[in-house]
Amino acid sequence: MNIAQQQSNDTLLIIDDMPDNVLVLLDFLNQSGYQVLVSQEGEEGIQRAEYARPDLILLDVMMPGLNGFDVCKILKSKETTKDIPVIFMTALIDTVDKVKGFEMGAADYITKPIQYEEVLARVSTHLKIHRQKQELKEKNQQLQQEIHFRKEVQSSLEQANKNFKQRNMELDAFAHTVAQDLKKPLAAMISITELLLSSCTIENSVEKLCWLVQAEEKMNKIIDELLLMHGVSTKAKIEKQPVDMARVLQQATQRVSSLLNNYEGKIDILTEIPNAFTYAPWIEEVWVNYLTNAIKYGARPPQVKVGATVISDEQKVQFWVQDNGHGLSPETQTHLFMPFTQLPKERIHGHGLGLSIVKQIVEKLDGQVGVKSELGKGSLFYFTLSNHIE
Repeated sequence: MNIAQQQSNDTLLIIDDMPDNVLVLLDFLNQSGYQVLVSQEGEEGIQRAEYARPDLILLDVMMPGLNGFDVCKILKSKETTKDIPVIFMTALIDTVDKVKGFEMGAADYITKPIQYEEVLARVSTHLKIHRQKQELKEKNQQLQQEIHFRKEVQSSLEQANKNFKQRNMELDAFAHTVAQDLKKPLAAMISITELLLSSCTIENSVEKLCWLVQAEEKMNKIIDELLLMHGVSTKAKIEKQPVDMARVLQQATQRVSSLLNNYEGKIDILTEIPNAFTYAPWIEEVWVNYLTNAIKYGARPPQVKVGATVISDEQKVQFWVQDNGHGLSPETQTHLFMPFTQLPKERIHGHGLGLSIVKQIVEKLDGQVGVKSELGKGSLFYFTLSNHIE
């Protein structure tokens, strides 16, 4: 038998219960350069195929126990062996039997008695086809990964573009808001200064100087808010830590004490204030903003209630500040936290810029802000933070 020797890394599995047939075929395929494994019954062949993952299986049809059709059906039903090409070896020449084999998933037939050159040709052909299928499958997977990557990049670019447009809109509104907010106290300062220059007397100068101080304080507050907004927008990463929220609230209350006295108001802390996992300097500004608004926009005198609600199943705490003011309409509530939004006149001052900063701070700290309000029943402003280390 003149057999052309070839080098191959391919592994073949022969499943056949006839030792004489197997030995001759094994010797022939070994001399042809293939690595060959042998099983003499169906169940063993299935196990060996799952373990060894051969590149091709030569399968006898007529075997005791599981016949070749049953073995092929099982192999094609398993994820680990379904793609391995199967060539039946059979003496059956009935077309119905051949069709049945192809329906089971066979790649080809070799008719017994076996012609070894034919075996070599069919094995070589189907191994080549199998490799091409595998290469095509890998290229398809790579293509799908590339498509997925490109979609992610496109989505990121679209989001970045959306954020850029949003930032531009906010900056336009920001410039207008700052101009309007700074213009009024500045105009008051100029007017008061001119009056002082033209008619300064001991009797009237104190009142006018008080107005001047108020205007300066307003301008300084606007500048502080702008600096805080800049810090929130530009700081890439925040190191959150466990925070004694009761102490932060106490510090915020001290900062608004002068305003509270001016309005003859009162702050009642109704619940225990739990700790939170957050960034204390920014959260103090959130408390100051909520308390300031509750004092300014509450009834006269303002009665401010403060508390916290633990959300156990989400490992979060909702902190809240409630005023006794006139309340807000549903339409007004939808615009409260939008940057630089002009609200109804009775609540414009101090809300548009301040609450937008609150929203940016809390969302930067992975929390949420919101308001609950009804006309005639006051408003409850809240922010939610995690109370555990993430």
